[in-house]
Amino acid sequence: MSKLVDASSRLRRLIAPGRSGAVKRQRGSDVFDWRGTMRRRLWVVVAGFALWSAGIESKLVYLQVFQHDDMLVRAERQQQRTVDVHPKRGEILDRDGAVLAYSVDADTIYAVPSEVTDAAGTAAALCAAFDECPADLQAAITDRLSQSGPFAYVRRQVTPEEARRVADRRLQGVGFLKENRRYYPNKALGAHLLGFVGIDNQGLSGIESTYDAEISGRPGKILVQTDARRRAFSRIERPPTAGATLELTIDKYLQHIVERELRSGIRAYGADAGAVVMLDPLTGEVLALASEPTFNPNVFRHASQPELRNRAVQDIYEPGSTFKVVTASAAFEEQVVEPDEMFDVSAGAIRVGGDRIPDFHVYDQLSFSDVLVKSSNVGAILVGLRLGPERLSRYVRRFGFGEAHSHDLPAESPGIVTPPSKLTERALASLSMGYQVAVTPLQMAAAVAAIANGGELLEPRVVRAVHQNGRRAESERRVIRRAITRETAAELTTIMEQVSQRGTARRAQVPGYTVAGKTGTSEKLIDGRYSDTDHNASFVGFVPSRRPRLVILVMVDTPRSAMVNGVRQRVYTGGAVAAPIFQRIAEAALRHLAVPPTVNPSPAVLVDRGRRPRAIAVSTASPRPPAVARATGTRAVGGPMLDLRGMSAREALEATAWLGLAARVEGDGEVVRQDPAPGAAVERGDATTLWLRRHPATLDRQVGQ
Repeated sequence: MSKLVDASSRLRRLIAPGRSGAVKRQRGSDVFDWRGTMRRRLWVVVAGFALWSAGIESKLVYLQVFQHDDMLVRAERQQQRTVDVHPKRGEILDRDGAVLAYSVDADTIYAVPSEVTDAAGTAAALCAAFDECPADLQAAITDRLSQSGPFAYVRRQVTPEEARRVADRRLQGVGFLKENRRYYPNKALGAHLLGFVGIDNQGLSGIESTYDAEISGRPGKILVQTDARRRAFSRIERPPTAGATLELTIDKYLQHIVERELRSGIRAYGADAGAVVMLDPLTGEVLALASEPTFNPNVFRHASQPELRNRAVQDIYEPGSTFKVVTASAAFEEQVVEPDEMFDVSAGAIRVGGDRIPDFHVYDQLSFSDVLVKSSNVGAILVGLRLGPERLSRYVRRFGFGEAHSHDLPAESPGIVTPPSKLTERALASLSMGYQVAVTPLQMAAAVAAIANGGELLEPRVVRAVHQNGRRAESERRVIRRAITRETAAELTTIMEQVSQRGTARRAQVPGYTVAGKTGTSEKLIDGRYSDTDHNASFVGFVPSRRPRLVILVMVDTPRSAMVNGVRQRVYTGGAVAAPIFQRIAEAALRHLAVPPTVNPSPAVLVDRGRRPRAIAVSTASPRPPAVARATGTRAVGGPMLDLRGMSAREALEATAWLGLAARVEGDGEVVRQDPAPGAAVERGDATTLWLRRHPATLDRQVGQ
């Protein structure tokens, strides 16, 4: 018992206060202090925690301060995306307000890849809803849906039916946006002039490209965000602003006429291509501009490169004899020739620089006026050699050749003009008759318009006005320069009238109107040599000649043949190919514009029965007079049958009525065949049948150059 008391006493002494709270236990010579050990361990833990906290705080400071901008960008990229909303493009109108192009709403399909659980299955379901979805497109959609971003286009501007089929499938992570799609209600009408628009609402060609900044408007923005559960939602940040409306100088009906007759002529003559330009010579406004072959801008991706090419402003060609009006202008301005001066062209050819240059026909002696009327190469070369390279080149430039001067048509080619320093005698001879120079149809039409309006070269304009914010800003008539004097223009007009009356362009005559013009037939340069079989046939003229309303240029690329009395024969000259196309275009256009006749105006259809009917003066030299003579007289009672081919239905019926014949008409357009034949003896009361057609399917001869 005493031993227990002693042990208890020793233990109390060991744990008594005043010994720094330590419990010492002797184990031989070692003493263990467990409180100090705990304190030291605690300090280690505290120090470690402090270092860890300091590291965390340092990292947070680094991220929040030094890496703030970068982290913010990363967060926004992961959580949201801004999508541009294309504005509604402005409309394009013709001069009378008819709509040529406008924008419609179209559904665009998009996806939020983070919400798509089965990319391959969703892509297969989408492709099943599309009208066309090749394997490569399905693979591309699968790849887009496999990404981790918040937004991806699936297919843009789909058809309403495709959008409905996709919506019916209720695919997770797939949604719709409204975009604007360009629509051309008249399809191919004016396609080269209007151009087309890409899927991003950007003009890629034509007026759509030239005036893209005005038409396109200001884009808007849509913010697509994802919430904490990665669900996407969107809101409009800025609405788009619609673009301006363009009012063109084009007349929709005249454009239709031009395209119809050009297409018909190309088919009739087996040609490769062609172009027509119609201008108002007093203002420079382009009333119609056509190229063939053409395309549908609604589906421009399916068009070939030749179809997309605007030949009226991009293609260059050697104009041939139509360029002789420039040579004549220079000759009159420089006073090196008089209209009645005689030129000996009886040799039928001229030798210049070692080369023999032939005429199309052999003549005896021709006045300078007849050099143009008959389109004599020899006569033009003689005048060109008198002028010399410096003076002739000066007028080539005055008429605008060698430069592009239409701001509305930036794709216009400047053409090719040889500088006077490089014009050898042989090159000068070629230039005098329309070779050694390359022009566009638009340039040639603008040059002849300068003659028609009295000598001023005007800038061809396509845009008449811009409508924006309730205001109409009209474009102004712009005179580039004076090309020739009014006196020279008047002299040339008189000569060019004779070209259609008794020269190479008799088939360009428009009943009731005086026509001034010039034909051209040029050999094409192929592989460095001029071809004997491939030609460019052209005619350019203005009507009515004394108070011109229209300048029309027709250029047909490589006409080959036409049906002549049921047999296909070679036809390639400007007088035989381009002049008839001009005639049909001009006749319809003048009727549309209500231009009153200038020569022998036709009477009203209903006439007083008491009046004496008009008689027809029939030329005995030819069974087909150039025009029906309108004079008061008695009704014909027989004689030779007139040649009615090429006449309009109204003209032909007038002629048969005056002859006292009973006529039956089949078809529409102009007379291409008749029974009885021209020159046959007819009696009053005989029956005659007339076959009409819109294009010259049958031709009895080629007329001039």
